[in-house]
Amino acid sequence: MFLTNLLLTIMSITMPTLPYANNALEPVISEQTIDFHYGKHLQNYVNTLNTLIQGTEFEGKSVEDIVKAAPDGPIFNNAGQTLNHIFYFLQFKSPVKGNEPTGKIAEALVRDFGSVENFKKEFAQAGATLFGSGWAWLSQDKNGKLVITKEPNAGNPLRHGNNPILGIDVWEHAYYLDYQNRRVDHLAALWDIIDWNVVESRLK
Repeated sequence: MFLTNLLLTIMSITMPTLPYANNALEPVISEQTIDFHYGKHLQNYVNTLNTLIQGTEFEGKSVEDIVKAAPDGPIFNNAGQTLNHIFYFLQFKSPVKGNEPTGKIAEALVRDFGSVENFKKEFAQAGATLFGSGWAWLSQDKNGKLVITKEPNAGNPLRHGNNPILGIDVWEHAYYLDYQNRRVDHLAALWDIIDWNVVESRLK
């Protein structure tokens, strides 16, 4: 019994550990939003996914592999949201005014969007114009080019063979406590907390 429980623990999908305190992103994202978004929404996705995959072909697989292979439906929805939120919460740091990318990620943004400023405009536009709930993503296509996509609901660029490097949640639970219906203001504020070192580390 002990060995069985240990194996289930090892094989289960777990919550990411935040690299910052729950109030560290204020005033961009409040402690209350982190408590709900990370502590309740993400925890529910993780718990539900672990329940759904028991006894299926996806049991014991990584969340990335599940997202790539699962058909549309409850398993994919919860796996997608789990993976998306892991990317999301681990790409932030305490607010810094004038926070700008440098190094390889800056070079790649200039190469593929003309300038960092133009990238920000296009990315914010994607997030602002996605109808309903979903995600705005920056990813690398198969040729290594950076592309912006709008993914509805639990969508992730992995489903299209791309490598995701930056994802912004535009479901209302991500911003409503702090910004109400002002999604555009929320998107504009997020640039102050993007950890560009993390984003660059996701490049292939």
